[in-house]
Amino acid sequence: MAEQFDMFSEQVPRDHMVVRGPSKSAEPDKHAIPMSEEDMVRHLSETGRYRILQKLVPRAIAPFVRPGYPLRGIILDTETTGLNARKDEIIEIGVIAFTFDETGRIGDVSGIYGGLQQPSVSIPTEITRLTGITDDMVAGQSIDTAALRALIEPADLLIAHNAGFDRPFCEAFSPLFSGKAWACSNSEIDWSLRGYEGTKLGYLIGQAGYFHEGHRAVDDCFALLEVLARQDDGSAFSAFAELYEASQRSRVRIFAENSPFDMKDHLKTRGYRWSDGSDGRPKSWWIEVGEDALDNELRYLRAEIYRYPDADPPIKRLTAFDRFRA
Repeated sequence: MAEQFDMFSEQVPRDHMVVRGPSKSAEPDKHAIPMSEEDMVRHLSETGRYRILQKLVPRAIAPFVRPGYPLRGIILDTETTGLNARKDEIIEIGVIAFTFDETGRIGDVSGIYGGLQQPSVSIPTEITRLTGITDDMVAGQSIDTAALRALIEPADLLIAHNAGFDRPFCEAFSPLFSGKAWACSNSEIDWSLRGYEGTKLGYLIGQAGYFHEGHRAVDDCFALLEVLARQDDGSAFSAFAELYEASQRSRVRIFAENSPFDMKDHLKTRGYRWSDGSDGRPKSWWIEVGEDALDNELRYLRAEIYRYPDADPPIKRLTAFDRFRA
């Protein structure tokens, strides 16, 4: 019978055990030159095994704005009690004002505002879990509309990362936001062409090489500003320049009014959305396209949906002053 060896037994002979001495490599090298932070980052990056994220440092408000950037932009973000601008309410708004020029070059941060607002109802649990904003935080708080007015009134362009969500809430909150040109940094920039794997702000920040803490409205505005200003993604111009150029073009909304019911899945697959007929819009499926795609979309509707060559669905031309409304 073979003898069983128990390595944990106290009776194991000492000559069966291997004792290692301290490793020489573990001893500190007294002659090593300490690496700078930049050298460490470069060294780790060059191995190809690490990806370094830099903490995003918000830009400071410029004591005076430099000449050469005559246009004024706003990046804004809202937190709300729900998704319906007709019945839910804003509980936080963050705003950053900045200057830019006609080519889309960003100049200086000229103002910042962040404020909380106590809603008329208790904040739903799921909203607190999503935003971190509690009833205690907003108790007795109200958004300073005078401070907002000082930033919003002179602005040439308002930018939100989901303008179709933020604009209806802002216009329901105050007429200050009506009559302004809006742009959407989510839908009006070709992020995939710039090498980004998603359009959520968290993806964009991470792939741009940043991380940020707080995740409050103003923090997210600063993060978006840096992503928009970035130009080292291989593109000839910044994402903001692309966004500003897109905001200058008109779009066309086509309403597939009176389309056959059995065609609804085809329309939905092509990107059409349903309008319930509120606010005076036709009760129908609709899509928004660029002017250059209008003729092709009308041909599709006439050939595939109506199957009638003279079908003439209603269209509405939109500028940045009209887009993203409720």
